[in-house]
Amino acid sequence: MQLPYNIILASNSPRRRELLAGLGLDFTVKVIDGIDESWPQELKGEDIPLYISREKAAPYRKLMGPKDLVITADTIVYVDGQVLGKPHDKADARRMLQLISGRWHEVITGVTLMTARGERSFAVTTRVKFCNLTESEIESYVESGQPMDKAGAYGIQEWIGYVGVEAIEGSYFNVVGLPVQRLYRELMNFCKQ
Repeated sequence: MQLPYNIILASNSPRRRELLAGLGLDFTVKVIDGIDESWPQELKGEDIPLYISREKAAPYRKLMGPKDLVITADTIVYVDGQVLGKPHDKADARRMLQLISGRWHEVITGVTLMTARGERSFAVTTRVKFCNLTESEIESYVESGQPMDKAGAYGIQEWIGYVGVEAIEGSYFNVVGLPVQRLYRELMNFCKQ
């Protein structure tokens, strides 16, 4: 599939690269380091990753050519009105996994598409329910090191997802890190403008 743009994925995430490649699009990866990923504390739910995806896109505006299209994304895990980002350390990863054990939570990804002509942002929410995880399951996963680079301290596509995810409502790929079905539709519509 060819689009009338040079697509730039502004993400270090190997999962996002893999998912975007699955759409059959040619793209390059370009990441500007040091972008602030904080948000105003009054924001709630989907407004948080939308805000961050827009903030991630803003520095690219001055670097873009007329045929470039930049894709930025941010994913959060949201439970009880609090954001579970990437864990700071193993204790934080344990805390997050204990918090979502036996419960529903939301995985929300905000995505921004930006060209020299304009910008479009959208968010996708998926609800995920974990079974009750045992302390040994949590400890084993934390010690594997896998939770450390993931929002909510888990990857649904990893061992903990295989044994822990009891139910899912919405896009599986959104939980992995990029809502590719919605992204595809948004790209098609954006390119028609």
